[in-house]
Amino acid sequence: MLEAAAGQSSQMLNLVDKIQRLGVSYHFETEIETALQHIYETCDHHFDDLHTAALSFRLLRQQGYPVSCDMFDKFKNSKGEFQESIISDVRGMLSLYEATFLRIRGEDILDEALAFTTIQLQSALPNLSIPIKEQIIHALNQPIHKGLTRLNARSHILFSEQNDCHSKDLLNFAKLDFNLLQKLHQRELYEITRWWKDLNFAKKLPFARDRISECYFWILGVYFEPQYLVARRMLTEVIAMISIIDDIYDVYGTLEELVLFTDAIERWEISALDQLPEYMKLCYQALLDVYSMIDEEMAKQGRSYCVDYAKSSMKSLVRAYFEEAKWFHQGYVPTMEEYMQVAIVTGAYKILATTSFVGMGELATKEVFDWVSNDPLIVQAASIVSRLTDDIVGHKFEQKERARGIGECLFPTKVPMPLLVRVLNLARVIYVLYKDEDGYTHSRTKVKKFVTSVLVDFVPIS
Repeated sequence: MLEAAAGQSSQMLNLVDKIQRLGVSYHFETEIETALQHIYETCDHHFDDLHTAALSFRLLRQQGYPVSCDMFDKFKNSKGEFQESIISDVRGMLSLYEATFLRIRGEDILDEALAFTTIQLQSALPNLSIPIKEQIIHALNQPIHKGLTRLNARSHILFSEQNDCHSKDLLNFAKLDFNLLQKLHQRELYEITRWWKDLNFAKKLPFARDRISECYFWILGVYFEPQYLVARRMLTEVIAMISIIDDIYDVYGTLEELVLFTDAIERWEISALDQLPEYMKLCYQALLDVYSMIDEEMAKQGRSYCVDYAKSSMKSLVRAYFEEAKWFHQGYVPTMEEYMQVAIVTGAYKILATTSFVGMGELATKEVFDWVSNDPLIVQAASIVSRLTDDIVGHKFEQKERARGIGECLFPTKVPMPLLVRVLNLARVIYVLYKDEDGYTHSRTKVKKFVTSVLVDFVPIS
Protein backbone atom coordinates (compact mmCIF):
# COMPACT_ATOMS: atom_id res chain seq x y z
CA MET A 1 0.00 0.00 0.00
CA LEU A 2 2.73 2.46 0.93
CA GLU A 3 4.55 1.72 -2.31
CA ALA A 4 1.36 2.20 -4.31
CA ALA A 5 0.81 5.62 -2.74
CA ALA A 6 4.40 6.74 -3.23
CA GLY A 7 3.65 8.80 -6.32
CA GLN A 8 1.56 11.46 -4.62
CA SER A 9 2.32 13.13 -1.32
CA SER A 10 -1.32 13.65 -0.32
CA GLN A 11 -2.13 9.97 -0.85
CA MET A 12 0.95 8.93 1.09
CA LEU A 13 0.12 11.24 3.99
CA ASN A 14 -3.45 9.98 4.19
CA LEU A 15 -2.32 6.37 4.14
CA VAL A 16 0.29 6.92 6.86
CA ASP A 17 -2.38 8.67 8.93
CA LYS A 18 -4.78 5.73 8.54
CA ILE A 19 -2.10 3.20 9.45
CA GLN A 20 -1.14 5.16 12.57
CA ARG A 21 -4.69 5.80 13.71
CA LEU A 22 -5.62 2.14 13.31
CA GLY A 23 -2.76 1.21 15.63
CA VAL A 24 -0.74 -0.89 13.20
CA SER A 25 2.11 1.51 12.41
CA TYR A 26 4.53 -0.57 14.49
CA HIS A 27 4.49 -3.09 11.65
CA PHE A 28 5.63 -0.44 9.15
CA GLU A 29 8.03 1.81 11.06
CA THR A 30 10.80 1.68 8.44
CA GLU A 31 8.41 2.25 5.54
CA ILE A 32 6.70 5.15 7.30
CA GLU A 33 10.01 6.81 8.16
CA THR A 34 11.16 6.45 4.55
CA ALA A 35 7.92 7.90 3.22
CA LEU A 36 7.89 10.88 5.59
CA GLN A 37 11.57 11.59 5.02
CA HIS A 38 10.90 11.65 1.27
CA ILE A 39 8.01 14.07 1.74
CA TYR A 40 10.05 16.29 4.05
CA GLU A 41 12.99 16.45 1.65
CA THR A 42 11.11 16.83 -1.63
CA CYS A 43 8.00 18.92 -0.85
CA ASP A 44 7.84 22.63 -0.11
CA HIS A 45 5.16 21.90 2.53
CA HIS A 46 2.90 24.64 1.20
CA PHE A 47 -0.04 22.48 0.19
CA ASP A 48 -3.04 24.24 -1.30
CA ASP A 49 -5.74 22.43 0.67
CA LEU A 50 -6.03 22.84 4.41
CA HIS A 51 -6.41 19.15 5.21
CA THR A 52 -3.19 18.10 3.47
CA ALA A 53 -1.23 21.04 4.87
CA ALA A 54 -2.35 20.33 8.43
CA LEU A 55 -1.87 16.58 8.07
CA SER A 56 1.67 16.96 6.72
CA PHE A 57 2.53 19.34 9.57
CA ARG A 58 1.24 16.93 12.23
CA LEU A 59 2.76 13.76 10.81
CA LEU A 60 6.15 15.30 10.10
CA ARG A 61 6.46 17.12 13.39
CA GLN A 62 5.45 14.10 15.48
CA GLN A 63 8.17 12.18 13.62
CA GLY A 64 10.72 14.77 14.77
CA TYR A 65 11.03 16.87 11.60
CA PRO A 66 11.27 20.63 12.36
CA VAL A 67 8.58 21.79 9.95
CA SER A 68 7.50 25.42 10.11
CA CYS A 69 4.02 26.62 10.95
CA ASP A 70 4.44 29.30 8.29
CA MET A 71 2.63 26.96 5.91
CA PHE A 72 -0.63 28.09 7.52
CA ASP A 73 -0.11 31.79 6.68
CA LYS A 74 -1.76 31.25 3.30
CA PHE A 75 -5.03 30.42 5.04
CA LYS A 76 -5.25 33.90 6.59
CA ASN A 77 -6.62 37.08 5.03
CA SER A 78 -5.06 40.54 4.81
CA LYS A 79 -6.31 41.35 8.32
CA GLY A 80 -4.40 38.42 9.80
CA GLU A 81 -7.56 36.43 10.45
CA PHE A 82 -8.31 32.92 9.25
CA GLN A 83 -10.25 33.02 5.99
CA GLU A 84 -13.99 32.46 6.25
CA SER A 85 -13.78 30.17 3.23
CA ILE A 86 -12.07 27.43 5.23
CA ILE A 87 -14.87 27.24 7.80
CA SER A 88 -16.98 25.07 5.50
CA ASP A 89 -14.04 22.69 4.97
CA VAL A 90 -14.90 20.53 7.97
CA ARG A 91 -12.29 17.89 7.20
CA GLY A 92 -9.61 20.54 6.87
CA MET A 93 -10.71 22.28 10.05
CA LEU A 94 -10.55 19.01 11.97
CA SER A 95 -7.05 18.32 10.62
CA LEU A 96 -5.91 21.82 11.57
CA TYR A 97 -7.36 21.35 15.06
CA GLU A 98 -5.39 18.11 15.49
CA ALA A 99 -2.22 19.75 14.16
CA THR A 100 -2.32 22.53 16.75
CA PHE A 101 -1.44 20.10 19.53
CA LEU A 102 2.05 19.78 18.04
CA ARG A 103 2.74 23.49 18.52
CA ILE A 104 5.69 24.87 20.45
CA ARG A 105 6.29 28.16 22.24
CA GLY A 106 6.07 31.25 20.08
CA GLU A 107 3.83 29.73 17.41
CA ASP A 108 1.02 32.23 17.83
CA ILE A 109 -0.69 31.20 14.62
CA LEU A 110 -1.28 27.73 16.06
CA ASP A 111 -2.61 29.17 19.32
CA GLU A 112 -5.06 31.16 17.22
CA ALA A 113 -5.84 28.10 15.10
CA LEU A 114 -6.72 26.03 18.15
CA ALA A 115 -9.18 28.63 19.42
CA PHE A 116 -10.60 29.20 15.93
CA THR A 117 -11.08 25.54 15.00
CA THR A 118 -12.50 24.61 18.40
CA ILE A 119 -15.21 27.26 18.17
CA GLN A 120 -16.03 26.55 14.53
CA LEU A 121 -16.15 22.77 14.94
CA GLN A 122 -18.40 23.05 17.98
CA SER A 123 -20.69 25.39 16.05
CA ALA A 124 -20.83 23.03 13.07
CA LEU A 125 -21.87 19.94 15.05
CA PRO A 126 -25.69 20.40 14.83
CA ASN A 127 -25.51 20.46 11.03
CA LEU A 128 -23.23 17.46 10.55
CA SER A 129 -24.05 13.81 9.96
CA ILE A 130 -22.44 10.61 11.18
CA PRO A 131 -19.57 9.63 11.04
CA ILE A 132 -17.85 13.03 10.81
CA LYS A 133 -19.98 14.37 13.66
CA GLU A 134 -18.88 11.58 16.00
CA GLN A 135 -15.25 12.01 14.95
CA ILE A 136 -15.35 15.71 15.81
CA ILE A 137 -17.03 15.10 19.18
CA HIS A 138 -14.35 12.52 19.96
CA ALA A 139 -11.51 14.80 18.80
CA LEU A 140 -12.74 17.76 20.85
CA ASN A 141 -12.68 15.54 23.92
CA GLN A 142 -9.56 13.54 23.06
CA PRO A 143 -7.08 14.93 20.49
CA ILE A 144 -4.98 12.31 18.70
CA HIS A 145 -1.67 13.66 19.99
CA LYS A 146 -2.81 13.40 23.61
CA GLY A 147 -4.37 9.97 23.27
CA LEU A 148 -3.19 6.40 23.82
CA THR A 149 -2.47 4.25 20.79
CA ARG A 150 -4.72 1.36 21.81
CA LEU A 151 -7.67 3.59 22.73
CA ASN A 152 -7.17 5.65 19.57
CA ALA A 153 -7.11 2.46 17.49
CA ARG A 154 -10.30 1.15 19.02
CA SER A 155 -12.10 4.41 18.28
CA HIS A 156 -10.75 4.74 14.75
CA ILE A 157 -11.71 1.18 13.88
CA LEU A 158 -15.28 2.10 14.77
CA PHE A 159 -15.17 5.30 12.73
CA SER A 160 -13.64 3.45 9.78
CA GLU A 161 -16.46 0.92 9.75
CA GLN A 162 -18.87 3.81 9.19
CA ASN A 163 -16.82 5.25 6.33
CA ASP A 164 -16.88 3.50 2.97
CA CYS A 165 -13.74 5.36 1.85
CA HIS A 166 -11.46 3.24 4.01
CA SER A 167 -9.61 0.22 2.67
CA LYS A 168 -11.41 -2.92 3.80
CA ASP A 169 -8.17 -4.91 3.73
CA LEU A 170 -6.38 -2.42 5.98
CA LEU A 171 -9.37 -2.23 8.31
CA ASN A 172 -9.65 -6.01 8.64
CA PHE A 173 -5.90 -6.25 9.21
CA ALA A 174 -6.20 -3.67 12.00
CA LYS A 175 -9.07 -5.57 13.60
CA LEU A 176 -7.16 -8.85 13.51
CA ASP A 177 -4.04 -7.18 14.88
CA PHE A 178 -6.02 -5.53 17.68
CA ASN A 179 -7.50 -8.85 18.77
CA LEU A 180 -4.18 -10.71 18.58
CA LEU A 181 -2.48 -8.07 20.69
CA GLN A 182 -5.38 -8.13 23.11
CA LYS A 183 -4.88 -11.88 23.63
CA LEU A 184 -1.20 -11.30 24.33
CA HIS A 185 -1.99 -8.53 26.78
CA GLN A 186 -4.63 -10.65 28.52
CA ARG A 187 -2.07 -13.41 29.12
CA GLU A 188 0.40 -10.88 30.50
CA LEU A 189 -2.19 -9.38 32.81
CA TYR A 190 -3.11 -12.86 34.04
CA GLU A 191 0.50 -13.52 35.07
CA ILE A 192 0.90 -10.11 36.70
CA THR A 193 -2.41 -10.49 38.54
CA ARG A 194 -1.28 -13.86 39.87
CA TRP A 195 1.91 -12.24 41.23
CA TRP A 196 -0.19 -9.50 42.83
CA LYS A 197 -2.66 -11.91 44.43
CA ASP A 198 0.18 -13.99 45.84
CA LEU A 199 1.38 -10.87 47.67
CA ASN A 200 -2.15 -10.55 49.11
CA PHE A 201 -1.81 -6.82 49.70
CA ALA A 202 -5.57 -6.33 49.39
CA LYS A 203 -6.01 -8.23 52.67
CA LYS A 204 -2.73 -7.49 54.42
CA LEU A 205 -2.60 -3.79 53.53
CA PRO A 206 -6.30 -2.83 53.33
CA PHE A 207 -5.53 0.90 53.44
CA ALA A 208 -3.76 0.73 50.08
CA ARG A 209 -5.35 1.00 46.65
CA ASP A 210 -5.82 -2.35 44.92
CA ARG A 211 -5.33 -1.33 41.28
CA ILE A 212 -3.26 -3.91 39.43
CA SER A 213 -5.41 -3.91 36.26
CA GLU A 214 -5.23 -0.12 36.16
CA CYS A 215 -1.46 -0.28 36.63
CA TYR A 216 -1.13 -2.62 33.68
CA PHE A 217 -3.39 -0.41 31.55
CA TRP A 218 -1.16 2.54 32.49
CA ILE A 219 1.92 0.71 31.23
CA LEU A 220 0.15 -0.43 28.05
CA GLY A 221 -0.06 3.26 27.27
CA VAL A 222 3.72 3.48 27.49
CA TYR A 223 4.44 0.49 25.26
CA PHE A 224 1.94 -1.98 23.85
CA GLU A 225 4.08 -3.62 21.16
CA PRO A 226 4.77 -7.39 21.45
CA GLN A 227 8.54 -7.01 21.80
CA TYR A 228 8.15 -5.10 25.08
CA LEU A 229 6.56 -7.95 27.01
CA VAL A 230 9.32 -8.08 29.65
CA ALA A 231 9.43 -4.29 29.85
CA ARG A 232 5.70 -4.16 30.59
CA ARG A 233 6.02 -6.72 33.36
CA MET A 234 8.89 -4.86 35.01
CA LEU A 235 7.30 -1.42 34.80
CA THR A 236 3.87 -2.67 35.90
CA GLU A 237 5.33 -4.27 39.01
CA VAL A 238 7.30 -1.11 39.77
CA ILE A 239 4.29 1.18 39.40
CA ALA A 240 2.20 -1.18 41.54
CA MET A 241 4.82 -0.93 44.29
CA ILE A 242 4.94 2.86 43.89
CA SER A 243 1.18 2.94 44.47
CA ILE A 244 1.53 0.97 47.72
CA ILE A 245 4.45 3.08 48.94
CA ASP A 246 2.56 6.26 48.09
CA ASP A 247 -0.36 5.14 50.25
CA ILE A 248 1.96 4.23 53.12
CA TYR A 249 3.42 7.74 53.14
CA ASP A 250 0.20 9.53 52.32
CA VAL A 251 -2.49 7.88 54.42
CA TYR A 252 -1.20 5.29 56.88
CA GLY A 253 2.35 5.48 58.21
CA THR A 254 3.24 7.45 61.33
CA LEU A 255 6.16 9.86 61.05
CA GLU A 256 8.30 7.57 63.22
CA GLU A 257 7.53 4.58 60.97
CA LEU A 258 8.24 6.62 57.84
CA VAL A 259 11.67 7.57 59.18
CA LEU A 260 12.47 3.86 59.46
CA PHE A 261 11.06 3.01 56.03
CA THR A 262 12.92 5.85 54.33
CA ASP A 263 16.16 4.70 55.94
CA ALA A 264 15.50 1.12 54.81
CA ILE A 265 15.05 2.26 51.20
CA GLU A 266 18.29 4.23 51.37
CA ARG A 267 20.14 1.16 52.69
CA TRP A 268 18.49 -1.21 50.19
CA GLU A 269 19.48 -4.42 51.96
CA ILE A 270 17.54 -7.34 53.40
CA SER A 271 18.83 -6.72 56.93
CA ALA A 272 16.85 -3.46 57.00
CA LEU A 273 13.69 -5.57 57.38
CA ASP A 274 14.43 -6.02 61.07
CA GLN A 275 13.80 -2.35 61.87
CA LEU A 276 10.37 -2.16 60.20
CA PRO A 277 6.85 -2.76 61.52
CA GLU A 278 5.13 -5.84 60.09
CA TYR A 279 3.05 -4.12 57.42
CA MET A 280 6.11 -2.28 56.11
CA LYS A 281 8.09 -5.51 56.00
CA LEU A 282 5.62 -6.91 53.47
CA CYS A 283 6.04 -3.92 51.19
CA TYR A 284 9.81 -3.69 51.59
CA GLN A 285 10.36 -7.38 50.87
CA ALA A 286 8.14 -7.21 47.78
CA LEU A 287 10.03 -4.15 46.56
CA LEU A 288 13.40 -5.87 46.92
CA ASP A 289 12.02 -8.90 45.09
CA VAL A 290 10.78 -6.78 42.17
CA TYR A 291 14.17 -5.18 41.69
CA SER A 292 15.91 -8.53 42.06
CA MET A 293 13.75 -9.78 39.19
CA ILE A 294 14.74 -6.75 37.13
CA ASP A 295 18.39 -7.33 38.01
CA GLU A 296 18.17 -10.93 36.79
CA GLU A 297 16.56 -9.86 33.50
CA MET A 298 19.20 -7.21 32.88
CA ALA A 299 22.03 -9.58 33.77
CA LYS A 300 20.84 -11.88 30.97
CA GLN A 301 21.23 -8.96 28.56
CA GLY A 302 24.55 -7.78 29.97
CA ARG A 303 22.92 -4.50 31.02
CA SER A 304 23.05 -4.67 34.82
CA TYR A 305 24.05 -1.00 34.96
CA CYS A 306 20.39 -0.12 34.26
CA VAL A 307 19.28 -1.36 37.67
CA ASP A 308 21.40 1.14 39.60
CA TYR A 309 19.64 4.00 37.82
CA ALA A 310 16.24 2.45 38.54
CA LYS A 311 17.05 2.02 42.24
CA SER A 312 18.42 5.55 42.48
CA SER A 313 15.19 6.98 41.06
CA MET A 314 13.18 4.98 43.61
CA LYS A 315 15.29 6.37 46.45
CA SER A 316 14.73 9.91 45.16
CA LEU A 317 10.99 9.30 45.04
CA VAL A 318 10.87 7.99 48.60
CA ARG A 319 12.90 10.94 49.89
CA ALA A 320 10.36 13.28 48.31
CA TYR A 321 7.45 11.29 49.77
CA PHE A 322 9.08 11.64 53.18
CA GLU A 323 9.49 15.39 52.75
CA GLU A 324 5.76 15.77 52.03
CA ALA A 325 4.92 13.53 54.98
CA LYS A 326 7.02 15.70 57.30
CA TRP A 327 5.18 18.80 56.12
CA PHE A 328 1.86 17.16 56.89
CA HIS A 329 2.77 15.77 60.30
CA GLN A 330 4.49 18.98 61.39
CA GLY A 331 1.73 21.25 60.07
CA TYR A 332 4.16 23.09 57.79
CA VAL A 333 2.78 24.96 54.76
CA PRO A 334 5.50 25.09 52.08
CA THR A 335 5.94 27.94 49.65
CA MET A 336 4.85 27.27 46.10
CA GLU A 337 8.49 26.94 45.06
CA GLU A 338 9.21 24.46 47.86
CA TYR A 339 6.07 22.53 47.05
CA MET A 340 6.76 22.24 43.32
CA GLN A 341 10.37 21.12 43.83
CA VAL A 342 9.11 18.15 45.81
CA ALA A 343 5.79 17.60 44.04
CA ILE A 344 7.29 17.08 40.60
CA VAL A 345 9.26 14.20 42.12
CA THR A 346 6.32 12.68 44.02
CA GLY A 347 4.35 12.76 40.78
CA ALA A 348 6.60 9.75 39.99
CA TYR A 349 7.21 10.83 36.40
CA LYS A 350 10.99 10.63 36.54
CA ILE A 351 11.09 7.19 38.11
CA LEU A 352 8.65 5.86 35.53
CA ALA A 353 10.57 7.45 32.65
CA THR A 354 13.85 6.02 33.94
CA THR A 355 12.41 2.56 34.56
CA SER A 356 10.66 2.53 31.18
CA PHE A 357 14.10 2.74 29.54
CA VAL A 358 15.29 -0.37 31.40
CA GLY A 359 13.22 -2.61 29.15
CA MET A 360 14.17 -0.87 25.89
CA GLY A 361 17.21 -3.00 25.13
CA GLU A 362 20.40 -1.74 23.52
CA LEU A 363 18.85 1.62 22.65
CA ALA A 364 19.00 2.58 26.33
CA THR A 365 22.74 3.04 26.79
CA LYS A 366 24.50 4.26 29.91
CA GLU A 367 24.67 7.68 28.25
CA VAL A 368 20.88 7.69 27.88
CA PHE A 369 20.43 6.88 31.57
CA ASP A 370 22.85 9.67 32.47
CA TRP A 371 20.75 11.97 30.29
CA VAL A 372 17.42 11.10 31.94
CA SER A 373 19.00 11.24 35.41
CA ASN A 374 20.05 14.85 34.83
CA ASP A 375 16.45 16.07 34.43
CA PRO A 376 16.39 17.00 30.72
CA LEU A 377 13.81 19.53 29.55
CA ILE A 378 11.37 16.93 28.26
CA VAL A 379 11.28 15.18 31.66
CA GLN A 380 11.08 18.47 33.57
CA ALA A 381 8.24 19.75 31.39
CA ALA A 382 6.34 16.47 31.42
CA SER A 383 6.77 16.14 35.19
CA ILE A 384 5.29 19.58 35.79
CA VAL A 385 2.41 19.06 33.37
CA SER A 386 1.62 15.70 34.96
CA ARG A 387 1.89 17.06 38.50
CA LEU A 388 -0.42 19.96 37.71
CA THR A 389 -2.87 17.74 35.86
CA ASP A 390 -3.17 15.64 39.02
CA ASP A 391 -3.21 18.53 41.46
CA ILE A 392 -5.72 21.08 42.68
CA VAL A 393 -3.07 23.80 42.38
CA GLY A 394 -2.94 23.23 38.61
CA HIS A 395 -2.91 26.34 36.49
CA LYS A 396 -4.07 26.12 32.86
CA PHE A 397 -1.47 28.59 31.63
CA GLU A 398 1.37 26.75 33.33
CA GLN A 399 0.18 23.45 31.86
CA LYS A 400 0.07 24.91 28.35
CA GLU A 401 3.54 26.43 28.58
CA ARG A 402 5.13 23.24 29.89
CA ALA A 403 3.26 21.12 27.35
CA ARG A 404 4.95 23.11 24.61
CA GLY A 405 8.26 22.33 26.26
CA ILE A 406 7.49 18.64 25.78
CA GLY A 407 6.74 19.22 22.11
CA GLU A 408 10.02 21.02 21.49
CA CYS A 409 11.94 17.99 22.70
CA LEU A 410 10.60 15.84 19.88
CA PHE A 411 12.96 17.66 17.55
CA PRO A 412 16.19 15.73 16.80
CA THR A 413 18.35 15.01 19.86
CA LYS A 414 21.08 12.56 20.80
CA VAL A 415 18.41 10.36 22.39
CA PRO A 416 16.69 7.92 20.00
CA MET A 417 13.08 8.77 19.17
CA PRO A 418 11.70 5.44 20.52
CA LEU A 419 12.95 6.47 23.98
CA LEU A 420 11.56 10.00 23.77
CA VAL A 421 8.22 8.51 22.79
CA ARG A 422 8.10 6.57 26.09
CA VAL A 423 8.48 9.83 28.00
CA LEU A 424 5.74 11.40 25.90
CA ASN A 425 3.51 8.35 26.29
CA LEU A 426 3.73 8.63 30.07
CA ALA A 427 2.37 12.17 29.79
CA ARG A 428 -0.40 10.90 27.54
CA VAL A 429 -1.43 8.25 30.05
CA ILE A 430 -1.60 10.81 32.85
CA TYR A 431 -3.63 13.16 30.66
CA VAL A 432 -6.14 10.43 29.81
CA LEU A 433 -6.43 9.20 33.41
CA TYR A 434 -6.55 12.55 35.16
CA LYS A 435 -7.96 15.15 32.75
CA ASP A 436 -11.45 15.13 34.29
CA GLU A 437 -10.87 13.42 37.64
CA ASP A 438 -8.43 11.17 39.48
CA GLY A 439 -9.16 8.19 37.26
CA TYR A 440 -6.62 5.99 39.01
CA THR A 441 -8.00 6.35 42.53
CA HIS A 442 -11.63 6.43 41.34
CA SER A 443 -11.17 3.78 38.68
CA ARG A 444 -14.71 2.43 38.64
CA THR A 445 -15.78 5.22 36.29
CA LYS A 446 -14.24 6.09 32.92
CA VAL A 447 -11.05 4.07 33.44
CA LYS A 448 -13.08 0.89 33.82
CA LYS A 449 -14.48 1.56 30.35
CA PHE A 450 -10.99 2.13 28.98
CA VAL A 451 -9.69 -1.11 30.48
CA THR A 452 -12.69 -3.03 29.15
CA SER A 453 -12.34 -1.67 25.62
CA VAL A 454 -8.64 -2.48 25.43
CA LEU A 455 -8.34 -5.66 27.50
CA VAL A 456 -11.77 -7.34 27.52
CA ASP A 457 -13.97 -6.59 24.50
CA PHE A 458 -12.63 -7.99 21.24
CA VAL A 459 -13.26 -6.29 17.91
CA PRO A 460 -15.81 -8.16 15.75
CA ILE A 461 -14.48 -9.15 12.33
CA SER A 462 -17.05 -9.50 9.57
